[in-house]
Amino acid sequence: MNKTYVKMMEEVDLTEPIFIEALPGIGHVGKLVAEHIIHELDAKKFAELYSPSFPPQVFVSEEGLIEPMKNEFYALKGQDGQDYIILVGNTQGLSPEGQHEVCGIILDLIEKYGVKQMFTLGGLGTGQPIEKSKVLGAATTLELAEMLKEHNVTLRSADGGIIGASGLLLGMGMLRGINGVCLMGETPGYFIDADASKAVLTVLLDILNMEIDIAKLEERAEETRKMISKAQQMEREMAERMHIAPGEEDLRYIG
Repeated sequence: MNKTYVKMMEEVDLTEPIFIEALPGIGHVGKLVAEHIIHELDAKKFAELYSPSFPPQVFVSEEGLIEPMKNEFYALKGQDGQDYIILVGNTQGLSPEGQHEVCGIILDLIEKYGVKQMFTLGGLGTGQPIEKSKVLGAATTLELAEMLKEHNVTLRSADGGIIGASGLLLGMGMLRGINGVCLMGETPGYFIDADASKAVLTVLLDILNMEIDIAKLEERAEETRKMISKAQQMEREMAERMHIAPGEEDLRYIG
């Protein structure tokens, strides 16, 4: 594979869907939120994205089955007639060039379905334990920023950026007329944080006027912990073979 491409699994009929991005990031906060929505509302996978900018490895399941590095697009018919496209995956691009290419192709696909608004989900690392996770946000317009405040979201101050797909998709999307917000759950950043995910999910459901049982979120957090443990072991083994120090950024950036 020498270029990023999208594998369409089936065509879906969507009307002005809202796009939700939740690729792996700090505390895997957004990833848990999106996977919970997908499972609880039975969203349908319709496309997969593969890229040479993804890590040179595969996952191996408990059953011994190989899973390639990929991003997955799900279609959801909402409870009130609103359609959604949800993006999840087991990785992001490794390089700045790869991130820009992948995000551009993601935007190409969602534009095809008429997306005009997006929500990107992630975590905001505190580096220390917290009693209760607060949800912070940032928006592409003043109107959306005001909407966040109405839902008790603290606006992210100017002392830091949003790294990775969660920020880049919003920035690149603005150039295409797609507006949106980023919701970030406060998290220590060094473990899979189901509590931060619950906080973000609660705000997102309130904004979108959706109802979902959140009881199974902790169960999915445990499944994700096992997957991440395997990925970290693979990273250590690869680093040893390449004589480099394993990366520490997997759970420690905003996104």
